Amino acid sequence: MPDSRTDMTVSVAWQQHHRHLLDIAYRMLGSLSEAEDVVQEAFARLVRVPLDEIDDVRGWLVVVTSRLCLDHLRSARVRHEAYVGPWLPEPLVDIAGEDPAERVTLDESVRMALLVVLERLSPPERVAFVLHDVFQYPFDEVAAIMGRSVAACRQLASRARRQVQAERGAGRFDVEPAVARRVVERFIAAAASGDLDALVAVLDPEVTGETDSGGMLPTPRRRIVGRDQVIGVLGDWLRMMEVRLVAAPVNAEPGALAYSGDRLIAAISVSVEDGRIVNLHAVANPDKLRHVRAALGEAPPT
Repeated sequence: MPDSRTDMTVSVAWQQHHRHLLDIAYRMLGSLSEAEDVVQEAFARLVRVPLDEIDDVRGWLVVVTSRLCLDHLRSARVRHEAYVGPWLPEPLVDIAGEDPAERVTLDESVRMALLVVLERLSPPERVAFVLHDVFQYPFDEVAAIMGRSVAACRQLASRARRQVQAERGAGRFDVEPAVARRVVERFIAAAASGDLDALVAVLDPEVTGETDSGGMLPTPRRRIVGRDQVIGVLGDWLRMMEVRLVAAPVNAEPGALAYSGDRLIAAISVSVEDGRIVNLHAVANPDKLRHVRAALGEAPPT
């Protein structure tokens, strides 16, 4: 068993490095619950190591966390292939009162559209891209973490970067948050009133929509494309579930929380370009909403 001095040192390491490790793990895994498990395991391994043998505790923890994530991604790929319907990352919702030190940093690297693209990368590509392009680790450190050559890691990150740029679209541009919020507010108002013309005006003609329910709810099992198709599916869902939409930031972008009565049933991330919605990603799998419900003070699903 570790002595009290070790416990104290590990406790300090947790306070100083937990959030950074959680940031890395969530971007690598797309799952907050799995990221928390990986970080817990990294610290559990730290307890078992003589700390006076570690020159850089933070660096040691990053290596362990990244390698655990790489192993986890390899096994997760099989699970995702057997998943019913689209697999989307667990949503992050900015909730007042949460301890900032205990949650993932919310910035553009956690936007749902980007995380969806990262899901299509190979595990080594994703790890190399997150470490180098997102967290700015130099390639010699990435190589040491991944146990590969510097040249191999450069190639992995380059392939990942090309795919991210291609799938996000060469014409993609940043939208002012205030503009995006107004678009989402118009979308919510149109959905609530059933104003078809208003929905047509706020949705891009080629808008896409995906709903991740894990097969637990009667939702489309494929991505739907096109304004008419999205409006049709959205209208059926709103009526069938008697849904009420509430504006809320989801994954660092304006979005919405969907309620049926007082029960949270989905978190919807919205991507806006040129004043219109181009992507809707709705996470309705109750397991993936567990941490959001807990943060909002709701009882977890049974």
